[in-house]
Amino acid sequence: MIELCEAKLDEYKTKRGKRIWQHRKSSAGYVSGTLRYEILKRARFRCELCEITAETRALEVDHIVPRRRGGTDDPDNLQTLCYRCNAMKRDRDDTNFRGVGESYEQRERGCPFCEVSKERMVGETEFAYTIRDAFPVAPLHTLVIPKRHVQGYFELGRPELNACHRLLEQEKKMIEQVDPSVEGFNVGVNDGEAAGQTIFHCHVHLIPRRKDDVEDPTGGVRHIIPGKGDYRR
Repeated sequence: MIELCEAKLDEYKTKRGKRIWQHRKSSAGYVSGTLRYEILKRARFRCELCEITAETRALEVDHIVPRRRGGTDDPDNLQTLCYRCNAMKRDRDDTNFRGVGESYEQRERGCPFCEVSKERMVGETEFAYTIRDAFPVAPLHTLVIPKRHVQGYFELGRPELNACHRLLEQEKKMIEQVDPSVEGFNVGVNDGEAAGQTIFHCHVHLIPRRKDDVEDPTGGVRHIIPGKGDYRR
């Protein structure tokens, strides 16, 4: 049986020639072992599409925006997919990626978050950066901001979401190291004028919380609607 299988493989390779390796040539590029491990760890060793585990099905690390379409090797442009989901994406996804890479360079003149100086930034990736809030509600109140000029959180692409999440985690750790009195965080987005957004460039608030910084913290972000904070009353 083994000899029969090997003979059939040789026959197939002879018949198809170099075309059988074409999918590798058209892939988005080589991802180093170290970086691959970090991306797998970020996904908690699950497919980011179907959530199957690495123990059940082999996982692959691939580019979100392919390099040939302007994508980069930045970790935020990499994703973990099982081999089945990755194959379906390649075969069925007809998304036009032309210009997607360039779209992340979109800036708007006069926007305060498009024109932030490098000196003010406390953290940065290819797709996002962090600054301290100019009008903080608590010490070390931080903003995580995508570089592309985009109004709403739900308009962000996967690389931008990855970048914002990574920066949130980094800033959380840094704040806890700098100020041991921090015991919790509020993370929030004002998306749209009705939700209180005043600068129409998406930004995520990371607000450190300390014991007794308010009389009663019960309800947290629910207090944005007066009287709705403590739902237990």
